[in-house]
Amino acid sequence: MANVKFVNEDTEIVVADGANLRFKALENRIDIYTFSGKLMNCGGYGQCGTCVVDVVAGGENLSPRTQVEERKLKKWPESCRLSCQTTVHGPVSVVTKPNRKALVQAKTSKSA
Repeated sequence: MANVKFVNEDTEIVVADGANLRFKALENRIDIYTFSGKLMNCGGYGQCGTCVVDVVAGGENLSPRTQVEERKLKKWPESCRLSCQTTVHGPVSVVTKPNRKALVQAKTSKSA
């Protein structure tokens, strides 16, 4: 069992080892999609790139990035994942609906 903390929602859920992050978020009524993502999401097949989350802690407890994620998240920081492609294997904290421009700017200024 693993704890998943959704930072923006101030909510923590417990999931089984190997659980899909997107499925468990939706099952627990965590809104992971922006408005356009709600209209255009692919249903969890990794085709649309709308279920992005920013992993702020516990990234080592997630499955490795898939080839789909590498392709869809080229312009996102390494801490970002597609929740539909991610399985949980330990405690993790994520931010839903991250702003790509703000994240890239923040991560660039930290490394400078």
